[in-house]
Amino acid sequence: MAARAYPRVIGSLREPSWLVGDIILPLLSIMAFVFYYRAMGAPEVFTGFVVLGGAMIAYWLNVLWGMAAQFYWEREVGNLQLYLISPMSRMSVLAGMALGGMFSTTLRAVSTFVLGFVVFDVQVNLTDPWAFIAVFLITLLALYGLGMLFSSLYLLFGRNAWRLSMLAQEPIYLVSGFYFPVKELGFWVGIAASIIPITLGLDAMRQLLFGVELSDGLLPVSVEIMILLVIAVIFFVLARYMLEYMEYLGKREGRLLTRWL
Repeated sequence: MAARAYPRVIGSLREPSWLVGDIILPLLSIMAFVFYYRAMGAPEVFTGFVVLGGAMIAYWLNVLWGMAAQFYWEREVGNLQLYLISPMSRMSVLAGMALGGMFSTTLRAVSTFVLGFVVFDVQVNLTDPWAFIAVFLITLLALYGLGMLFSSLYLLFGRNAWRLSMLAQEPIYLVSGFYFPVKELGFWVGIAASIIPITLGLDAMRQLLFGVELSDGLLPVSVEIMILLVIAVIFFVLARYMLEYMEYLGKREGRLLTRWL
């Protein structure tokens, strides 16, 4: 884990200009939504929704591209066989990728969060910071469990999965409620979208950060925490199974693509 995390941490520090881009450019899309909401006369709390959602997008993109697609790209450049013949857990490789990627991702997310709240003077009502931290960490746990599951699926289905993820990226922004309460799409749509952990994570963090009444939460925070914990366990179990199946296919067929591709 440490060896796989090391190059991601050091690599981000060797190119400081990337940090500037990672911090400044995401603010532009956030500003667009903020000005749009203010032009419509939306409640001021929506500004806070946008800033929080914009900060959490960094983690979703890191899971999608920095972790889920990683084995696929490693195979393309010829490194995957080294991982498979090494006497180690494949999940430890992915965990190292997650920890390493989390460094630059957290820097981007925290910068977006702080700058967004300072620039737009967002008012918060955080009464239980420990619950907020717990929701945040459980959300990340479930997200990276999903990333581990996706990593084997990307590898098995090749470019088809990569294209599908690009196609689904904007719809996921919509149904997960990155910039507005997901309940506005309808209760059952929100429940269906809860299979994506960041949906419930964002909803719970908004309730804790801005108050239950203003946030128009989908479910009570305690219920959302329990669901996130269950989802995280399910994703990690499925990820372990899929990684073992991926390795089995490689040994049996001498390749890491399903036979119909």
